[in-house]
Amino acid sequence: MNLILLGPPGAGKGTQAQLLEQAHGLVQLSTGAILRAVVASGSVLSQQAKKVMKSGHLMPDDIMVEIMSKQINGIKSGFILDGFPRTEVQAEALDDILQKEGLRIDTVIEIKVDAAALTDRVVGRFTCAQCGAGYHDSFYRPVVEGLCDRCGGSEFVRRSDDTEEAVRTRLDSYHRQTAPILPYYRKKRILKEVDGMEDIDNVARQIDAVLAHI
Repeated sequence: MNLILLGPPGAGKGTQAQLLEQAHGLVQLSTGAILRAVVASGSVLSQQAKKVMKSGHLMPDDIMVEIMSKQINGIKSGFILDGFPRTEVQAEALDDILQKEGLRIDTVIEIKVDAAALTDRVVGRFTCAQCGAGYHDSFYRPVVEGLCDRCGGSEFVRRSDDTEEAVRTRLDSYHRQTAPILPYYRKKRILKEVDGMEDIDNVARQIDAVLAHI
């Protein structure tokens, strides 16, 4: 089973991807985590990726396709794409990549949210530096303060681009460049919608209901 989660920044794609990974044994391919690894690698792409991420703009299509092609290659257990594709060019390139591997996207789930609530969600989030589990200052704190629920790690990090200004830029980029790919998947009859304004468990139940009909 191969899935795509779509939605604006702060919609909860990463959280739901982690739950799906645990429940179905899929590989979560989080664009954010992958790009941060590229930045930390010191590779030729690292400085360019760092500059683009800090500004809040989307990564150029050719770079993203190259990076994600390497990530997808060889995965046989199924995957969840979180943050890719973000443009129609990327969506078409993804189809080509999967066709070569004899694979396909089974369903695309759009997590719909109220744009006015997104800034608070994004600015308050943080992750475990060791395992990547996601948390939030107001909505989802660790059960034991200062310790990750999943791995027990005590070090947490925040994305440098989780600022109000960067969020507004990313929202604008999403509505201009990513939202237009929704008709692309609607034509393929694999696009489904869930209400992302519900709590985490209810959103997960809506997604499970979608997957039950694949």
